[in-house]
Amino acid sequence: MKAKGLLHEFKTFAVRGNVIDLAVGVIIGGAFGSIVTSVVNDIVMPPIGLLLGGVDFADLYYPLGNNETADGTRMTLVQVKAAGTPAIAYGQFINVVLNFLIVSFCIFLMIKGINMLKRKEHEKPEPEKTTKECPYCLSEIPAAATRCAHCTSVLDAEMAHG
Repeated sequence: MKAKGLLHEFKTFAVRGNVIDLAVGVIIGGAFGSIVTSVVNDIVMPPIGLLLGGVDFADLYYPLGNNETADGTRMTLVQVKAAGTPAIAYGQFINVVLNFLIVSFCIFLMIKGINMLKRKEHEKPEPEKTTKECPYCLSEIPAAATRCAHCTSVLDAEMAHG
C-alpha cells in the first residue's frame, strides 16, 4: 500500500504545472545552448580568428609535454589529445566563455523584456468605477444614481456625477 501512495504522490508532483514548465524550459534551454554554441564556433570565432592571423581558437592550446610530430611540426589539439599528451586547451575555454556571455546576454534581454511587459501591465489605468458609496448609509449604488436605493436619501447633483 505504501508504494501505491508513493506512486500517487509522485504523479501529483509530476503533473503540476511548474514541474512541466521547468521540463519544457530545460529542453528549450538545451536546444538554445546548441544554437549559441554553433553561433560562437561557426559565426563569431572564424572572423575573429581571421583578424588575428588565421587562428582557429578551438585549436589553441599550451602543451604540457611533447607536442611535435615526427617531422618536427606542431601537433593540433586533436593530435595532442590522441597521443595522450597533457595540454591546456585555452582556445576551447575562450569559446565556452563566449558561449556563456552570449547566453547570459540573451537571458538578460529576455528578462528585461518580461519586466517591461509587467511594468506596462501595472501602468494600465484602472477601469472607470460603475458604482459609488452612498454617504448616508454607505451602501454601494450605481455611479449615476441621484437617490440611494437602500436608504432613499437624495444625493446632491455633484455626487451623482462623480
